[in-house]
Amino acid sequence: MIRRLALALVLGLTLPAVALPAVAQTLAGNNEVLFEQLRTVHRLSPAELARIREIFARSGYMGQGNPAITRHPMSTQQCAARAPGGGEGYASRRNERICGDRYMVPLYDPSREQASDAQACIDQFEFPNIPCTYPVVWVKAVEAAQICAAMGKRLCDAHEWEGACAGALEPPDYRFDLAAGASASTAVNRMRNEHNARNEPLRSWAYGTSYLRGICAAASEKSASCSGGGFRNCGSNTYPTGSFPGCVSALGVYDLHGNAAEHMNLPLSPSQMASRGSTTLGVTEMKGSWFIFDRYYAHPDWCRWRAPFWHGSAVMSPASHENYHLGFRCCKTVD
Repeated sequence: MIRRLALALVLGLTLPAVALPAVAQTLAGNNEVLFEQLRTVHRLSPAELARIREIFARSGYMGQGNPAITRHPMSTQQCAARAPGGGEGYASRRNERICGDRYMVPLYDPSREQASDAQACIDQFEFPNIPCTYPVVWVKAVEAAQICAAMGKRLCDAHEWEGACAGALEPPDYRFDLAAGASASTAVNRMRNEHNARNEPLRSWAYGTSYLRGICAAASEKSASCSGGGFRNCGSNTYPTGSFPGCVSALGVYDLHGNAAEHMNLPLSPSQMASRGSTTLGVTEMKGSWFIFDRYYAHPDWCRWRAPFWHGSAVMSPASHENYHLGFRCCKTVD
């Protein structure tokens, strides 16, 4: 039953308007559907899928939310009804040829480059990077990095996510000199303040130059029991990815605002840049915003805004942060 359900979701077939089978009302059951989608859509090898299963198994919480309390405001069927081609319209043969996987887009600066010049690509949607699926949350930064690696990708550097959102990838602008000799929190604050002051005058969102309600997956609500967090109290009340076709950047990246916030890598030295091949990585950076922002604008979420050192840690720390609205997407270096 799970395999047939997953195949139907992958192919965008219409499913009966009834609840999922009982086994898929558990976190483990929902994850089985997810694994089948990953295998089919992203053509994962048995070894790749086994590695992803292992990472999920160690977590105990990772998935598309606690099904006992999560209340999604839109179904996957409703998403397919409003997404181009039921979701298949998001696919691009050109991008797949450049990036080597479905649902990725090239990162470049259209004012001086062509898509074929891109040296990196980014997932079009939040992981699992499949249109009309719910984003995976309760993911630690280290787990996000490990899952990306299992899929032949990597965690994005902060400037790559920002370029994907703003519609133009700019050269890395990290002021590593401000981080020299400082603690991680002090380094982040110094670099963040300089970066935000420089970029604030030209702030933009993926869809335009001012924040607009109703454009992105940001009109959901927190669970009534979610006052401070916790798997048992907080539903991951997200929308399916790609369910707001207007929430897209000029480069073709979706859901950069609303739905799930996203782990990214903030390097504090050149040796910590994922885009230059580092696997050591820097510290955690939370990008974008999440599913309540049309109701409660909790913090800025313009494209090149960098956050404070919230729940800060090294990306690869086993104690990196996880919660009900925090997911990720991957980048990939183009060979």
